[in-house]
Amino acid sequence: MRWIVATVVATAALVFVVLKSFENGIENRGFCVATVGDRTVEVDVEQAKWAALMAAQAHERGLPPRATTIAIATAYQESKIRNIDYGDRDSVGLFQQRPSQGWGTVEEILDPVYSTGKFYDALATIEDYESMEITDAAQAVQRSGFPQAYADHEADARVLASALRGYSPAAFACATDPKAGSTGADLEAYLNQAWGRVRVDSDPSSGQHAIALTGDQIDTRGWALAQFLVANSTEFRISEVTFDDMAWVADQDEPGWRPSRDTSRTDVRFVRR
Repeated sequence: MRWIVATVVATAALVFVVLKSFENGIENRGFCVATVGDRTVEVDVEQAKWAALMAAQAHERGLPPRATTIAIATAYQESKIRNIDYGDRDSVGLFQQRPSQGWGTVEEILDPVYSTGKFYDALATIEDYESMEITDAAQAVQRSGFPQAYADHEADARVLASALRGYSPAAFACATDPKAGSTGADLEAYLNQAWGRVRVDSDPSSGQHAIALTGDQIDTRGWALAQFLVANSTEFRISEVTFDDMAWVADQDEPGWRPSRDTSRTDVRFVRR
């Protein structure tokens, strides 16, 4: 009887998790890996999307990679890097920000672009946060009841930040199904939300697109943009990304980058299906 009860409880819990995932739009069609040095971190496609957004917004604001590491580690602890519509008391979103503490309305906080921006706004007011321990910097922003827990995610967050900020080239890749995404998803609009103004040159007949690179640190920005596209490949039906003589393609059993004949270092090129 105890075995039957335990099985029923476990089944009910599993059903709840699955239903909660669908309720919040979590669609994990594939997975992604980031490898820097001897450490590899695996995330699902939702986690990849939001971690890439945190990297893009920090880059656009001119914040150091440390800021991205702090943001990702915080989101790991608060929501497992998921944009959830529930939490402790009135907490919601990636960072479990609370409307009652002045972070914004529930609707605003559930917009990851808004909530990430608010996190960085608060972090930027912390003096010397770049030299602080991850736990202390995150706690200064979040005021969590479990401040030491942020440190548990520091190593993984550092790997994701290094790859998604472009400081570790070809370090982030996904195995995804580009046919599963939405044909109507407006990639250029999302790029502009995450990165500021981004020019996308397109050839609708071939599905070929290119993002021109300008300014300083072209290589770093190029790799950050290239790996941002990979992180969002499912939603925006991206099947191939090339930059700096390397190429990523979807539907890989073991995700990674391969040598490419395309040696352009002045733009990031990609294909949508």
